[in-house]
Amino acid sequence: MDFMSAREAANKWGISQRRVALLCSEQRIENAMMIGNMWIIPTAAEKPVDARSTRYTRSDGKNVKPFVKWAGGKGQLLSEIEKYYPFGDGNITKYAEPFVGGGAVLFDILSKYDLEAVYISDINEDLINAYKVIRDEIEEIVDMLQAMQDEFLPLNDEERRKYYIAKRDYFNTLKVCDDEGINIAKAALMIFLNKTCFNGLFRVNRKGAFNVPMGAYKNPMICDEANLRAVSEKLQNVTIVCGDYRDSADFIDEHTFVYFDPPYRPLTATSSFTAYTENLFNDEEQIELARFVDAMDKKGAKIVVSNSDPKNANEDDEFFDEIYASHTIRRVEASRMINSNSSARGKIKELLITNF
Repeated sequence: MDFMSAREAANKWGISQRRVALLCSEQRIENAMMIGNMWIIPTAAEKPVDARSTRYTRSDGKNVKPFVKWAGGKGQLLSEIEKYYPFGDGNITKYAEPFVGGGAVLFDILSKYDLEAVYISDINEDLINAYKVIRDEIEEIVDMLQAMQDEFLPLNDEERRKYYIAKRDYFNTLKVCDDEGINIAKAALMIFLNKTCFNGLFRVNRKGAFNVPMGAYKNPMICDEANLRAVSEKLQNVTIVCGDYRDSADFIDEHTFVYFDPPYRPLTATSSFTAYTENLFNDEEQIELARFVDAMDKKGAKIVVSNSDPKNANEDDEFFDEIYASHTIRRVEASRMINSNSSARGKIKELLITNF
């Protein structure tokens, strides 16, 4: 019989190593055994069904919220999006969010429902690293963030600026390192920068270096320990993937609710959200996503897609009406919050596209 380590099982099953060890100690993995001080698991072992969750039931009531601010975050649209949560009929028992970003919808669902399986992904390696570290290494990241908060808050403005730049430079040094040993530090630095930078942006230059200047926050909450611990607990049974949205295809089936929140199509040539990432998402890729949505619709999944409404800028622009012609398109009111020009912030229409 071939065996794998607890870490290998954790990577295979998309859960934390700590969770694997607990399942072994509870004798829920057949033929798992402890050798010295480590668990080994048969390579053919199946991931146990999470006994902590009950299909489509209400959760334990612990509310969690995003641990970072993210461009295009959906906190303001939750009251609209939640109208389409399809968990009430008992058939939908899984959730997938292939462009997770800050995870406003994810954390709303995790706060309200216990589901059989949850899958999230994003192409931003630093963001996904932060999700994994919070799930798997909560003690270490809380300690690091608390230390940075204690160091940063007492400083005057000039000292804060120097501290911020030093941490930003260190983060950019770690970004190019392919070493799992620095993942915790990299995640802590990313959260620190997100909490203290201008508008909570994640923006990089052509070389991939984070280049957002410091914000003007008086007392930023760098270490929100209570929420971080609650997030860690909620993520224990979540599969977290750094990859393209198409990688979710194997997870999605007729029992899955899928929320797609891709980089928005810019309303003007200078307003692209894609400026905040290292990757572009042009019209051809919006069309490819629409085709993928059609494919997942044929598998029986319940789907919601959000995007900008081009009719805000051009009433004759039928781009999304055409590529999602077989689905229902609803226009909802939203506030544009992340814009360097304050006069450009305000109420606009956004799209919620559903297949049901």
